[in-house]
Amino acid sequence: MYEMRTLCTDAERDEAAALVQDRQSWLTMRSLPVPARADVPALFRKPQAKPAGLFEDGVLLACMIPQRAPDLGWGSGPCLFLSCSHTLPERSDNTILLITLWASDFAARLDLPLVRAEALARQPLGVDPIAPFLLRLTDMGWAVRGSDTGQHEERVARLELIAERRSGLSALISCRVHEPQSSADSRTVA
Repeated sequence: MYEMRTLCTDAERDEAAALVQDRQSWLTMRSLPVPARADVPALFRKPQAKPAGLFEDGVLLACMIPQRAPDLGWGSGPCLFLSCSHTLPERSDNTILLITLWASDFAARLDLPLVRAEALARQPLGVDPIAPFLLRLTDMGWAVRGSDTGQHEERVARLELIAERRSGLSALISCRVHEPQSSADSRTVA
């Protein structure tokens, strides 16, 4: 069974920061884009960011910072934005599929019509080293909405997924993620 939950303890947030560093090293060794921001691992240590993680039998497979309807500067209307998403190296494909299913369902339960995300892209999308990754994402239901400057002032591919309630998903992925809000208050969405 998989579990998506808000990272509430210092130990969980430290584990997420270490996963981000491992992923960045893995990307660097393969000459793939790595965030230029040096503080990305530190973002996961901040409790106020409300980072979330996907776990399998206690092992952290992925982490991200879910945000409700941030001002992205692209797309229109409310959305669930998955900021700073990172997966455990060598486990990406199945993990991304699980995140896709969860995010689509979670956004629908929040009455948000879309999920948006950004993937680093240094070159035109058709020739960028992430082109195969983007193709896998489109096979999972994501739409590529072009490329431009992203949330962290880096060139990104803009991604969008339609929110959809997925009955029975809780049998595969339990969810204990705090609802992303603009205020300091949050509640858990089950």
